[in-house]
Amino acid sequence: MAAQLLSSAKYSDALAVVGISMCTAVLCEAISWLLIYRTSSYKSLKSTIDKASKKLETMKTTDANSSGSSNLLKKSSKTKKIDRVETSLKESSRDLSMFKFKSGAVVALVLFMVFGLLNSLFDGKPVAKIPFVPIRLIQKMTHRGLLGDDMTDCSMAFLYLCSISIRTNLQKLLGFSPPRGAAGAGLFPMPDPKAS
Repeated sequence: MAAQLLSSAKYSDALAVVGISMCTAVLCEAISWLLIYRTSSYKSLKSTIDKASKKLETMKTTDANSSGSSNLLKKSSKTKKIDRVETSLKESSRDLSMFKFKSGAVVALVLFMVFGLLNSLFDGKPVAKIPFVPIRLIQKMTHRGLLGDDMTDCSMAFLYLCSISIRTNLQKLLGFSPPRGAAGAGLFPMPDPKAS
């Protein structure tokens, strides 16, 4: 009865894609928890990054608030200490990224498998209607694999990719977001201003 009601509903395909995407996000976070977040090495790396970022922040604020009459020797010593803490923070962030890489490969495999499953289920079938005609670049994504000229039809691929953002919000909700000091430790870290 419930399946019949869902299949006859106007938005059933879109809700199915979003529901499967939500279940996939929960599954991926469970995998990440098993492989990363519950381990003692992750917890120690995270605490090291948190401590180093707080220490660096306090060192920089006290350096900015120090009087202008302090001698040059103290400033160079303070700069060396700041550089040491920054280097330690970068190394810990790199170690954390490498630690997460293993789980990321498993999660990527799960996401690709679910995408393949959904692609076979909804191949050539519009799952949603967009209330506007998207720009040309976006049309290629929203209308991927669909027949016809109605550019307001939305394919499963676009809806699935949009609903992947559920995972990011789930990470924040569960408290699994990266430590604040590791923000620049991603694929494209911020450049070091001292290097130029």
